[in-house]
Amino acid sequence: MTAFFQSLGMTYEWAWFTATIAGILLIALPLMLAVAMIIYADRKIWAAMALRRGPNVVGPFGLLQSFADGLKVFLQETIIPSAANKGLFLIAPIVTFTVALMAWAVIPFNAGAVLADINVGLLYVLAISSLGVYGVVVAGWASNSKYPFFSAMRAAAQMISYEVSIGFILICVVLWAGTFNLNAIIEAQRGHGLGLVNGYFFNLLLFPMWVMFLISSLAETARAPFDLTEAESELVAGYQTEYSSMSFALFWLGEYANVLLMCALNAILFFGGWLPPLELEILYWIPGWLWLFAKIFFFFFIFSWVKATVPRFRYDQLMRLGWKVFLPFSLLWVVVISGYLMATGHYS
Repeated sequence: MTAFFQSLGMTYEWAWFTATIAGILLIALPLMLAVAMIIYADRKIWAAMALRRGPNVVGPFGLLQSFADGLKVFLQETIIPSAANKGLFLIAPIVTFTVALMAWAVIPFNAGAVLADINVGLLYVLAISSLGVYGVVVAGWASNSKYPFFSAMRAAAQMISYEVSIGFILICVVLWAGTFNLNAIIEAQRGHGLGLVNGYFFNLLLFPMWVMFLISSLAETARAPFDLTEAESELVAGYQTEYSSMSFALFWLGEYANVLLMCALNAILFFGGWLPPLELEILYWIPGWLWLFAKIFFFFFIFSWVKATVPRFRYDQLMRLGWKVFLPFSLLWVVVISGYLMATGHYS
């Protein structure tokens, strides 16, 4: 894209700057539209599983319901509690929303179609996703209210608990692929299963890691059955209890952008990303970004399915699963996979 702007007579510096801004907008704007659409899809899936119709009034088939909700919160008044820390109270939703968008900079949508194709892309995603908890913690503390504060403490403990096991799961993928670059990880999955299946999920050693990563993704994004940070039966609405108007909407946008990110990571790390499911020439006629979007929607359906059917965990169950099951198992699996790769001469 930089070369295109240079051909218009720009200097390299201005061409690079313009190309970067254009790339950011090409990712951020469709992502915002996608968030509006998956909120609609979320509600439709829940409704179908409860034998209801879901949104069906605003626009054809209810497709404009999310935009109507967005307009409603945009026109509402932003109310700041008198005892709240005003600066931090307003910054918290901005942090949550911004961090949710930053991680998409290294997500490859097709071969070479990535904003920043860095060699440590996976480390970047892990680091950025870890920052998301700051928005929740700051929101809970700045509200100067007990329920939001309890929610913030839960969020911090939950994020730390599952970040550790996610880190070990990602080490297993990196050991097999031999790189932190997300494009290279996708390429390493080409024909991985019997020369026909594209994806690490077909690997018997990596399949348990995918199952753990999927469950950890639910916990990382505070989705049911791990939505204890906003358990309405205990904490009213958790860290966002005192929020209204666009500040409340930013939390929702950030939450769903993170959900889409985790769905994308499931697709990229274990299901071949933009590669077709099978290594067949005819499947390459379909553009890679369509395969990636189809896989993201498949995982999002699983997220919604779980939310509609699985009851919420108790907090002690959440902690036990993270520390007593996932952490030791993922650590053991790092040893198993590295030992297997060394024994079979994978690196020779």
